[in-house]
Amino acid sequence: MQSLQCTVSGVVQGVNFRAWTKSQADNLDIKGWVRNLSDGRVEVLAQGEEEALEEFKKRLFQGPTMSRVEDVQCEWIDYDKKHSAFELRL
Repeated sequence: MQSLQCTVSGVVQGVNFRAWTKSQADNLDIKGWVRNLSDGRVEVLAQGEEEALEEFKKRLFQGPTMSRVEDVQCEWIDYDKKHSAFELRL
């Protein structure tokens, strides 16, 4: 089980990005969460198998149709909590 923390910038709030991210995570059996940040970016914590996380990261660059992703910054992290689902956070 690996953990990946990402921040996504661009037009990513108010365009269904969080719900789309949850859908992608569920399809790849990824656990964790997604939330909006006050500066307009979206933060994601994803846990799963490395291959699924690599695919998830690629999908974050695409985003849903109404979004315009400008940048995705990800880093592998040591995370002591194991999530059992993927949730939308405020």
